[in-house]
Amino acid sequence: ILHKVDVPEDTKLYNTEIQDHDIEKSLDFKIISQAHPALFRREKTVLESKITNMDRAFGAILSNEISKIYGAKGLPENTLKINFTGSAGQSFGAFATSGLTLVVNGNTNDYIGKGLSGAKLIVKVPDEATIVPEENIIIGNVALYGATQGEAYINGKAGERFCVRNSGAIAVVEGIGDHGCEYMTGGRAVVLGEVGRNFGAGMSGGIAYVYDKDAIFEKNCNTEGLNLDPVEAAEDIAELKQLIENHYNATLSPLAQRILENWEKELPKFIKVLPEEYRQALKRLEEEQQVTQ
Repeated sequence: ILHKVDVPEDTKLYNTEIQDHDIEKSLDFKIISQAHPALFRREKTVLESKITNMDRAFGAILSNEISKIYGAKGLPENTLKINFTGSAGQSFGAFATSGLTLVVNGNTNDYIGKGLSGAKLIVKVPDEATIVPEENIIIGNVALYGATQGEAYINGKAGERFCVRNSGAIAVVEGIGDHGCEYMTGGRAVVLGEVGRNFGAGMSGGIAYVYDKDAIFEKNCNTEGLNLDPVEAAEDIAELKQLIENHYNATLSPLAQRILENWEKELPKFIKVLPEEYRQALKRLEEEQQVTQ
């Protein structure tokens, strides 16, 4: 493997081609040029833009500019809202920081919200669309991979590995593929629809709420180390309802509206997924707080 092939001495062995990633053509730079009131004076600003699947990792460069000025704290909530129309490329909203609200009227590809760091992401079906949102996939695989903070509201289904390694973000979606919440360590995930197989594998923290209207969730869940409980505690009910209300306010989801309008009837169909390891940690924390009081 380490044998050096005999070649002429003047043969170049590395860096044989200069790469040009066209970073200067990134959509981020166009938005930055239009967002000076938000970026430099913290004035609430709303922008409109088209987006295509060639626009990858939108939000990363923009968030870098924000962090250079304001640090990890970012901007106040909803300082800069950008309404996109189209099909966003891979890693939309990657590492997006606090103060950004990124809305896509259309769909997104894989890795939306990768490393999400405080921004709010909203993906919804366009008003003129005739599809039923909860029956259609509108974001790709591996959404919110490694997210640490922020929110995501998805007016439709997600692909596989939704919220994998999520450690702090809040997400609401209307159905997911296989391996949902895999290795999740924190945050909240609300699934208002069908769940693929192997849900919760390696999940050690955070809480998921799953709308199990057909009572089939348990067979698709990797139950090792997980507690599957009804949503009965007052604080859990309040949290779940608030998250669904937030989802409706962000997307005008017909599914969320139906659930909220029939709340007393639909609430028993939800399952709370709580990792045993996390439950024990919460119990120890509660006991420690009681001792110090």
